[in-house]
Amino acid sequence: MQKRLLLWLLPFIIGGVCHAEDVAIRFDGATAKVKNRAKDSVTVVVDGAYVTVESLYKGHELTLRLSGRSDDGHLVLKTAGKAKVTLDGLTLTSQEGAPLWLKNKKKVKVKAAKGTENTLTITACKDTANFKAATIWAKDKLELSGEGTLHLIATGDGCRGVKTKKDITIEELTLHVITSGNNLGEKPFGFGGFPGFGDGEMPDFSKIFGADSLMGKPSGTNGSFYGPPGGFPSFGNDSTRRGGFPSFGNDSTRRGGFPPFGNDSTLRGGFFGPPGGFPSFGNDSTSEGGFPGGFGGKHKYVASTKGIASKGKITINSGNVTVRTSTPGAEGIEGKEGVVFNGGRIDVLSPDDAVNANGVIEFNGADVVARSTGNDAVDANPEGGFFLPFGGDNNQEIKPIIIVRGGTVYAWSQVGPPEEGLDSDFAPLAIEGGTVFSVGGSIGDSPSVPNNNTARQPTVLLTDLPITKDEPVSIFNADGKLVHTLIVPFSFHGSASIVTCPAFKVGNTYTLKTTGYEKTFTFSESFVADRTARRNGGWTM
Repeated sequence: MQKRLLLWLLPFIIGGVCHAEDVAIRFDGATAKVKNRAKDSVTVVVDGAYVTVESLYKGHELTLRLSGRSDDGHLVLKTAGKAKVTLDGLTLTSQEGAPLWLKNKKKVKVKAAKGTENTLTITACKDTANFKAATIWAKDKLELSGEGTLHLIATGDGCRGVKTKKDITIEELTLHVITSGNNLGEKPFGFGGFPGFGDGEMPDFSKIFGADSLMGKPSGTNGSFYGPPGGFPSFGNDSTRRGGFPSFGNDSTRRGGFPPFGNDSTLRGGFFGPPGGFPSFGNDSTSEGGFPGGFGGKHKYVASTKGIASKGKITINSGNVTVRTSTPGAEGIEGKEGVVFNGGRIDVLSPDDAVNANGVIEFNGADVVARSTGNDAVDANPEGGFFLPFGGDNNQEIKPIIIVRGGTVYAWSQVGPPEEGLDSDFAPLAIEGGTVFSVGGSIGDSPSVPNNNTARQPTVLLTDLPITKDEPVSIFNADGKLVHTLIVPFSFHGSASIVTCPAFKVGNTYTLKTTGYEKTFTFSESFVADRTARRNGGWTM
């Protein structure tokens, strides 16, 4: 009976060996040792501490376990099928290119073993033709997980923390990402100006000014650049059309408006915003997206040192994620197709956008602190960007580009106008739940805000709030009971803040108090804006 059982198990044992489900690689200084080296369709090549693993299996998940330490090594993984890489006490530094280079054609899972500390460091990214410029670079989908800790440190110029061509998912993991190198340079044609024009390439003006473009519709077309018959639209007090070059006059209150022209507008700064002209028009602009920055004044960087960057969507389900970047143009978390925060704790500090996407940014239950020292804290750039208010059929709904459903969202921009805590680029911003407290400026006191349709939870815009570093900002109900408090780690005098929390109820009155200041507001409807406190039309830092 025992002999028959052994014979029955033998094919499965052999199959496991052939599929090389446990290729164990231990780095030891200038060398690497490989156990269970695979045969058949899996090849392992070792050159000092440089290891290349290639698998031709399409229907099998290849698994590897990495451990040990090397100050000059890397792993290149190329799989036809899925793969799983477990980091088991690994400290790996690459002197050129990605220490973990995943040239996979399908999803790779990178898991930090329970209770382990793992560190990947990249010190140079000059040879980008032959090496990839990130501590982890993945060709396909990437999942980062595990109950251990993973430190990703990019010290070289042009080096990112994580870079993928497709989606990134993060869960369970304690992840620390730090980039400190300089950008490799600037692209020769840094047009910048409006979002969505590409990375430093000349925009296709036919899409904007052509016969079928946003601005090229005949005069009188509903929502066109020319607006209603009779010339340039929506100049006066009846500026009610969403399309056109809207809201020039005294009744400039609509979301889609180009910031109001003239001193009589209801929003403080008028067209010119803060003193000194249209904000961020000159060569000192460092952000990559958005209209401010002007024509030709935007910097477009070659290999900016971003924290976590994906050409797909980034989703964080759980865990503890910390991201720190330090150079202009280096966003903290950038998902080209969107960013989704489902859970966990996320703390991002960046001189550029802390969180950036060309798609929807969703907050569904995570505790997020997104802080920028030189740009928007959270910046969503919808297709059409600045030109959204100029075109489109008024019957065509523009969907929200920033959605808060739950969790805590602290979105803090400390640079002043026109940068915001939450920037939805003229698209709707939806508040459906959760706690939000933003700090930032705006263009003429007109930050991205929800409305009575998109604020399903009572939300208030409070302008001219004085924020004092490390002093509590507290909100009380009409009975004096504390409903929420927070501390902001910098001073900002004159913030345009979006505030909401689950305790807010329509019909109730609340008071916000900070050092030597208080403001009372009442929810007469689901979204209210209190712009009563003015500071002579200006803002101060």
